[in-house]
Amino acid sequence: MPGFELFGDKERQEVNDVLDNGVIMRYGFDGMRKGHWKAKELEVELQHTFQSKHVQLVSSGTAAVSVALASAGVGAGDEVIMPTFTFVASFEAIMMLGAIPILVDIDDTLGLDPKAVEAAITHKTKAIMVVQMCGSMANMDALQNISDSHNLLLVEDACQAIGGTYKGKSLGSIGDLGCFSFDFVKTITCGEGGAVVTNNETYYTNADHYSDHGHDHVGNDRGAESHPFLGYNFRISELHAAVGLAQVKRLPEFLEIQKRNFNILQEALGTIPEVTFRTVPEGGEESCAFLNFFLPDLETARQVIQGFKEGGIDVCWNYYDNNWHYIRKWEHLKELKSLFPISKEVKEGLKYLKTKTFDQSNHYIGRNISCLIKLSWTEVEVKDRAEKMVEIIKAILKI
Repeated sequence: MPGFELFGDKERQEVNDVLDNGVIMRYGFDGMRKGHWKAKELEVELQHTFQSKHVQLVSSGTAAVSVALASAGVGAGDEVIMPTFTFVASFEAIMMLGAIPILVDIDDTLGLDPKAVEAAITHKTKAIMVVQMCGSMANMDALQNISDSHNLLLVEDACQAIGGTYKGKSLGSIGDLGCFSFDFVKTITCGEGGAVVTNNETYYTNADHYSDHGHDHVGNDRGAESHPFLGYNFRISELHAAVGLAQVKRLPEFLEIQKRNFNILQEALGTIPEVTFRTVPEGGEESCAFLNFFLPDLETARQVIQGFKEGGIDVCWNYYDNNWHYIRKWEHLKELKSLFPISKEVKEGLKYLKTKTFDQSNHYIGRNISCLIKLSWTEVEVKDRAEKMVEIIKAILKI
């Protein structure tokens, strides 16, 4: 991760094919495109990758979350439970629909704590959105049981977790709906793009229509298509899909490199008694896009991050002080800083953030360091990096 590190002839060939053909929009212009449909081809490839019946490509991972929720009827005044540790897009996508994000604590998986989810359910709850952060998963069996017992949607934001599996199923294909991002820093990239994954035909049809202004896509005359319901523009372009088509065919290659680099680093860091790793639920396999480990306390984690920076160890973060990925710094959400008036339902629904504390999340995020696993590293470079990381941590721990 990310796939752009290994751009090559296959990506260029697919993009040039679109440019030579001259049709860069995914819909219409049937006569001009001479049978070339990159978005459709990519959707088929992703169906095979995820072993899922339906895939709808959209313009981004954020769009995927909004489209997925909308396709299942989530909207004004509905509550969607989500974790404190995610990307800001998670609550943005919920609020775009007029729904209310209900943030709850994570556990040592760095995903939703099932006990916190259970405690947050109200008569307004419509969905549980589990975010499979940094290539791994929350306790999926427990969350599935909760969603089933309360008749709630289980939506997976697996934007950072392509290639991860749980009990043989691809992350993103386990819940009622799954969401993926193919932006520039994902394991496979379209530059910008995303996908909604589901086995539910109604949700798929809704996503197909909703993401393209409500077009029903019946027949081969775009101008004659009807609009069964309102929709918006979340389309992907053929150029973006072309890049993704080349990349998804290389996913096994990328995952093998990620796993090799991940294992080298994990083995080295595992020699330090004070270092522990995130919990991966039994039956789970990480995508190995990130290596996440815990140190004894927040201050140690901060010192290690500073030591990494001074020692030339890049792409490692402590999210406790991060603006994009953790509730602690989301002042724009807590203070409802919006360019347009926010609905009364959402204003009322988010009042809890004024006083809500997330001590359990702080406990895990404060001690956590997350390291991106690059595809471009050679094995020698990874081993050298691992040695330096161990030296820096031991020096700070004075061992």
